[in-house]
Amino acid sequence: MIEPFAGMAAMSIAVAAEGRCNKFVINDINTPLLSILEEGIQNPSRLVEQYSSIWKEQFVYTEGTEAHYYYIRDRFNNGQKDAATMLYLLARCVKGAIRYGSAGNFNQSPDKRRNGTSPENLAYNLTRISLLLKDRCVFESCDYRTIIENAHKGDVVYMDPPYQGVCTRRDSRYFSGINHDEFVESLHILNEKKVDYIISYDGSCGDKTYGKDLPATLGLKKLYLNAGLSTQELFNGRNSSTKEALYLSPGLISNGEAPNTQLQLF
Repeated sequence: MIEPFAGMAAMSIAVAAEGRCNKFVINDINTPLLSILEEGIQNPSRLVEQYSSIWKEQFVYTEGTEAHYYYIRDRFNNGQKDAATMLYLLARCVKGAIRYGSAGNFNQSPDKRRNGTSPENLAYNLTRISLLLKDRCVFESCDYRTIIENAHKGDVVYMDPPYQGVCTRRDSRYFSGINHDEFVESLHILNEKKVDYIISYDGSCGDKTYGKDLPATLGLKKLYLNAGLSTQELFNGRNSSTKEALYLSPGLISNGEAPNTQLQLF
């Protein structure tokens, strides 16, 4: 299985837990984020130890836990972009959501209601994930097109790229955006190579739609998954459900048969 936009590799973890695949390519262009995955899977004890040191420091920091967060964030933006530092920021920031400024610096604020995942909980989770994936992954941090060019028939590619509705070339919600036309061209390449793939790409909320449909020339099947009530819509006094679009490549839908691969999600 290949994840060109891995994030925290939730799909690879789920597929490994189900025993549906034995080898994984995990890629994300955000190198510090990718380093969390590589270190957490390959050396979980070391990552927990380093994270624990930073996490405990916040409680003895003279100016308080929030000031400690900003201190670590400044240290990260000034070049200390190791896995443990990135993990602490991710665990401690608002909604666990990475945000970047126009200059590329991490600029998300700390969550004032919590202190981040405890080292004990982190150790428990990382140990379980490492047991699933250790020595079964190739880790890359490069442009998604490079990963797609190296895919072969028999692979299954799962793609969850930056959503069109919230992302341009540069958006605070993502380290890097993607160009729609370039993405479509990459999908044509996968079709030509007969590589199976699944894409989570656009969607709708109430009567609003987000993003353009992928072109019919790709021969994809589009499904809608109910993601539940929109928190933002509820805040605005509306009771609207969010539906996320999932696209299946031609090889996964031909003749209504299951794909001839180790991974069968549907």
